[in-house]
Amino acid sequence: MDRPISRCVKVSATNYLVDAGPVVGLFNRKDQWHAWSASVLTVLDEPLATTETVWAEVCHLMRIDRPCLLAAIDAVQTGRLRLLPVWEQADRIATLLEKYPQMDAGDASLVVLSERLPKARIITTDVRDFSVYRRFRNEPLPLIHP
Repeated sequence: MDRPISRCVKVSATNYLVDAGPVVGLFNRKDQWHAWSASVLTVLDEPLATTETVWAEVCHLMRIDRPCLLAAIDAVQTGRLRLLPVWEQADRIATLLEKYPQMDAGDASLVVLSERLPKARIITTDVRDFSVYRRFRNEPLPLIHP
């Protein structure tokens, strides 16, 4: 993720949403998902998007490994990883959290973002949960996973 990407990309042109697991896996060579994350995320020649909630999870998971955390922050600074707000739809997030007991706020925020950007595919290592979640009432999420 070392190529700068133009910051002038339209949000509606977003093709990929990314969960915390692949971001952590990309930057942390010791992570169990490093090889898979690197093989998927480094070949995409366009910005990735996530939510601010997922980003907070990434920062929490990498808090001890400062070089990895700083590399991830650089991806945000260069526009390679874009952070998109979703909490204006807090009612929808609450509905999802009530429906899926295993869902956390980060997962709910990605589902809401996926509803806003229905052509975008979600890159995640959490296939067990994301294969259960539905958007638009009953539509499976378009996933890229190991």
